[in-house]
Amino acid sequence: MIRTGAAYKDGLRDGREIWMDGERVTDVTTHAAFKPIVDIKARMYDLHHEEATKAPLTYVEDNAVHSVFHRPPTTQQDWHDKWKGVDILLKDVGGVVTRVGDETIGEMWSLQDGRDILAEIDPRFAANIDNHIKRVVEEDPFHVSANTDPKGDRSRHISERDPDMMVHVTKETDAGLIIRGAKYETAAAYADQAYLKPTVGAWTDEKESDYALGCIVKMGAPGVKHICRAGFAGKTDPRDYPLANRYDEVDTLVVFDDVLIPWEDVFFYRHTKAAQFVRSTLHRYSAFPYVLRLLYNADMMIGAALWNAKQTGLDRLQSVQEKLADLACYREGINAHLVASIALAEKSPAGLLMPNQSLLYAGRVLACSQLPTMMHATRELIGGQICVTPSAAAFASEGSGDWLKKFYTLNDNWQSEDRRKLLAFARDLVSSDYAGHRLAFAQFAQAPHFNHLAAVYKNFDFEGPLDFVRKTAGLSDTVKGSLK
Repeated sequence: MIRTGAAYKDGLRDGREIWMDGERVTDVTTHAAFKPIVDIKARMYDLHHEEATKAPLTYVEDNAVHSVFHRPPTTQQDWHDKWKGVDILLKDVGGVVTRVGDETIGEMWSLQDGRDILAEIDPRFAANIDNHIKRVVEEDPFHVSANTDPKGDRSRHISERDPDMMVHVTKETDAGLIIRGAKYETAAAYADQAYLKPTVGAWTDEKESDYALGCIVKMGAPGVKHICRAGFAGKTDPRDYPLANRYDEVDTLVVFDDVLIPWEDVFFYRHTKAAQFVRSTLHRYSAFPYVLRLLYNADMMIGAALWNAKQTGLDRLQSVQEKLADLACYREGINAHLVASIALAEKSPAGLLMPNQSLLYAGRVLACSQLPTMMHATRELIGGQICVTPSAAAFASEGSGDWLKKFYTLNDNWQSEDRRKLLAFARDLVSSDYAGHRLAFAQFAQAPHFNHLAAVYKNFDFEGPLDFVRKTAGLSDTVKGSLK
């Protein structure tokens, strides 16, 4: 079953506790800060039902229709279908959104690859992950992640911190576990459920076992409180900040105030080995749709920069073409890693097909680490007008509008209104508060840079280069002993 957008919105009216700017949000579907992004997620549901798009967005299994975004990947075509689905969605809504469910569902596939570890704890837990993956396919909830704890003072041992700084179990009952703590998560306030799992760490100290917890939490459950950062949507004129007012994906501190987690929703508990596995494999699938979004972000930077150059004829200059080529190389580098990760995809322990891990993680490093440089190149190509151009209201005003139309009109092809719109778009893409927020999100949403590099190190095959140099340099076989 694939829900409609209306059904999704109805499900959010469950009395959930949401706070923003010190006020209780009574209806997340109509609140100014949430409505645009909720509407986009609803649109994603509705596209599955429309004649023009339902075929590429759905598949049939056991006489039931499901979303390609939730299909556990077993073939290369499955990954191409997911890519096409993202393309359909982003082109339809006219912008880039990241946390709409297709990115986060992959984290459960990663956990299924470790079901043998779960079975060591309790055979029920291994079955629970299988059941939840099946349930997501069949019931189509908006599924997100719950990853980052507040953590507190990390220079102190975990036993010396406030215990609520990391999510932990306070009580076991016949009905399930009672948990306390908090997690940061994007889109939680308007999602149906979240996969809660341990935060980044070594997970080698048994004193950490109380915090080694993995489970599904319903976002409208009693005791779940959403304390959201201030939204960008609704605070400014959409004509001046077209991206911030449509695509802001609101981040939340999700507080768990003695929340009951039924046993069927528990994946592991008090098991640091499971926590280790989760942290080392969490993004083996979800990194693909995450990096894919940065490909579309690169397209927006190229388009904004090139249109700005073309309007004044500066695209004919070699120096401008070279900077545009830098942007194109960045874009094609991301594209090449994604394509190659599918072409050289690998079978997972659970029998799924995961993108080639070394190539995928290397592509993530490229996409994230070079994004600030590419944003700066875009700003250089566009020039200083993005910071001096007056507002849309000034262009519409009788007193100032005529002068602005005069000085912002270039020729018959570029009238003042098109130039104003392009500059407003470019400013919101690379120079506004929203642009800075999205940059930080891109660089940290799937862990910081050193974790990205660690993932490459763990998945790159060093044996080939080592053996090549050993033979070329004439080293003896005894050096192989140092590899152990």
